[in-house]
Amino acid sequence: MSAPHYFIDTHCHFDFPPFVGEAAASVARAADHQVRQIIVPAVTADRFDGVLALADRHDALFAALGLHPLFITQHDDAALARLAAHLKQPPATLVAVGEIGLDLYMDNPHFERQKALLEDQLHLAKQANLPVILHSRRTHDQLFSLLRKQALPATGVVHGFAGSLAQAQAFVKLGYAIGVGGTITYERAQKTRKTIAALPLSCLLLETDAPDMPLAGYQGQPNRPERAAQVFEVLCQLRPEPPETIAAALNANTRRVFNLPLLSA
Repeated sequence: MSAPHYFIDTHCHFDFPPFVGEAAASVARAADHQVRQIIVPAVTADRFDGVLALADRHDALFAALGLHPLFITQHDDAALARLAAHLKQPPATLVAVGEIGLDLYMDNPHFERQKALLEDQLHLAKQANLPVILHSRRTHDQLFSLLRKQALPATGVVHGFAGSLAQAQAFVKLGYAIGVGGTITYERAQKTRKTIAALPLSCLLLETDAPDMPLAGYQGQPNRPERAAQVFEVLCQLRPEPPETIAAALNANTRRVFNLPLLSA
């Protein structure tokens, strides 16, 4: 019998309910489903210390710090300065700048302000030589233009990708990975499923975006990191490669992008 797979959830908001106050139990529950490493992206400056503390207390957790576009009205110069201060001498558990990006889905998006903030954060990531975790809704082309302009050496991942195959291929050509999450568990999401099936395996990362982006069959419930294993099962249905090959590639891709420590299977 082959060794069991293990999984890495590259995007889980572990500092939000239902995980608050239940971190140890939630880490153990994820491990029971072979989800053994989890990256926790912050979304506002007031969450930086909490996310860093989680990564410090739990070997399975790693931190990312960023200013999310959905909270654009909360981000000021002090928040950006706080991010810059953390990135000057980042601990080993701080593996990325994120969640950052662009969003045109919300009302009154302050888009010019979003773009300026993203450019500032991309510059900080470049200085720190850290990858980025990128949010993008209805903004793939604008995001691509900014990334091409900045030319980050450590690149990163476009998380929760739901664009076209051509847009995904453009990001991949720049050196970015594509985050694969619960969207592919919905049969109606044919565009995303076909895109993920057609991309090179070498560019894919596994994620949940828990407690958001519930999988099919779990609508109305908080998403959880252990469900990365179910995303993997659907991914195996969509891809031609054997499950062992897919699992090994996902983990190798994640270690390459985020420089995570290697675990034995």
